[in-house]
Amino acid sequence: MTLIINNQEVQQLLTMEDTIAALEQGYLQLAAGEAVCRPRIDIRIPTSDPGRNYQWGTMEGGSTAGYFAIRMKSDVIYETEYQGVVTQEKYCVRPGLYWGLILLTSVENGELLAFVNDGHLQHMRVGADGGLGVKYLANKDAEVVGILGSGGMARTHMEAFTRVRKIEKLQVFSPTRENRERFGREMAAKYNIEVKVCTRPEDVYKGAHILAALTDSAVEVTDGALLEKGTHIVVVGGSGKPDAESLKRVDVYLRFGDTPAPVGHPELATDAEHIGYEARPQQAKYGDGRRGRRKHGNSLPDRRVTLADLASGKVKGRTSPDQITYSERGNLQGAQFHAVAGKVYELAKRAGLGREIPTEWFLQDIRD
Repeated sequence: MTLIINNQEVQQLLTMEDTIAALEQGYLQLAAGEAVCRPRIDIRIPTSDPGRNYQWGTMEGGSTAGYFAIRMKSDVIYETEYQGVVTQEKYCVRPGLYWGLILLTSVENGELLAFVNDGHLQHMRVGADGGLGVKYLANKDAEVVGILGSGGMARTHMEAFTRVRKIEKLQVFSPTRENRERFGREMAAKYNIEVKVCTRPEDVYKGAHILAALTDSAVEVTDGALLEKGTHIVVVGGSGKPDAESLKRVDVYLRFGDTPAPVGHPELATDAEHIGYEARPQQAKYGDGRRGRRKHGNSLPDRRVTLADLASGKVKGRTSPDQITYSERGNLQGAQFHAVAGKVYELAKRAGLGREIPTEWFLQDIRD
């Protein structure tokens, strides 16, 4: 039987500890040649509204541990401005609804094992990436978190940070007062920590040991001039990387890894986070949300370390409490979904959760 696992069941089953462990194992399998994935591929097609574009995005990968997964997303995307900040917005069918699905198969016999809604898992896997970076590069006594943003990604990053460090204080800013105050109250109650809700973004940096920019902004939101010694940086959204001044000040850069080149075609290797294909490529894509963003690749090759190098002890990451460090996943999204969706599938089978449908519905006796 094939399982359908919804977001509520994923939330019930998947812990942040499980997510961090699954991702770390998946990345190390990839580095050892026991797993494979490709960069994200986006296909963009203009809609009848010149300010909006349709985008189909996929990420896929699998490992000898037993699972293959492809994550698929169907969005209409556009950009909007709020209080001088340009943000990316998306929806499926109508604003407030989204379509994202993970298809999980067995590498042993090709069986379709599960369809998994990707909403909660998506937030968990991105937050866990931030937690992995903190685990390996933040100072051991890091206890103050500064966050720019107050949405779902901010919530899962805080959860991840509290799993790898003893967090005592949060400083948060986001442009909407109601959102940042609600987030502050929620985090104070959930983690029993001190929370400072900031009215200016610059106040987030003061005394922060971990600085996380977690926004839908279409531009960089960090300010390297405000970074204090010893800070560890995590960025989600914007260009996918810190601003130029922050990068200039980074001493150690952890990029978890890169996707391998296609077999026999080393010239096709890429460190870009995504590859895009467009209908009407000559047409300006206002609102595509991707052009020029998150394609930065290997930002600081002269200061780079990999997760495999750190985990094996081959190299040291932070060598001084005053160093500024920065971590990012690289273009390994495809490795995330087989690792985490595979874990969710195992947990669902054990707990008897998910809706069963006949696998035979998807089998045929006509060979392609």
